[in-house]
Amino acid sequence: MTATNGRPAAGSDADRGAGRGPGNGADRGAGPDDTVAAVVRQWRSVHPGLDTGPMEVIGRINRCAALLQQAEDAPLRRAGLSRPEFDLLGALRRTGHELTPSELAKETFSSGAAVTKRLKQLTERGLVERRGDARDRRVAHLRLTDAGRDLVDGLLPEQLAYETAVLSVLAPEGQGELAGLLAELLGRLEGRMGALRA
Repeated sequence: MTATNGRPAAGSDADRGAGRGPGNGADRGAGPDDTVAAVVRQWRSVHPGLDTGPMEVIGRINRCAALLQQAEDAPLRRAGLSRPEFDLLGALRRTGHELTPSELAKETFSSGAAVTKRLKQLTERGLVERRGDARDRRVAHLRLTDAGRDLVDGLLPEQLAYETAVLSVLAPEGQGELAGLLAELLGRLEGRMGALRA
């Protein structure tokens, strides 16, 4: 359907295909092959009155995260580590001191059960060692072994080079802009999500 002046009406298929639909700022730079853009067009055809702006942002963040998680981290794979295991080792290395399992869970945004399982595997490999608390036997303090520290220090440059290659689809200035926007979003969400969940 077109407007009376003969031009496509706002929100029409032509507008959406060209990335000019209302609330379509994220579509403009995505191109026709963007998966979320196709999903948004489908929802607009079902519910044309809905503002799909949030979907265009959060949907793309979730899609990127899923693709990155599916991608093989070659340096970690060669070392026989998963990304969550490397995150635990990295937390122990970068903080520079012993951490309890609950502190590690907080540092790595993981559940306590997941951390316990990963720590068992890393301890069996001789990468992490556990020290009991003298005052409370229920508490454990964890630190890297020499082998664990050497593994992290050797892997980190390789992993960063791999991630640089993954991000090379964006120009350096685009990467900087994206990092700034994500930092702003993350900072605001970290301050607000507790209130939103209440």
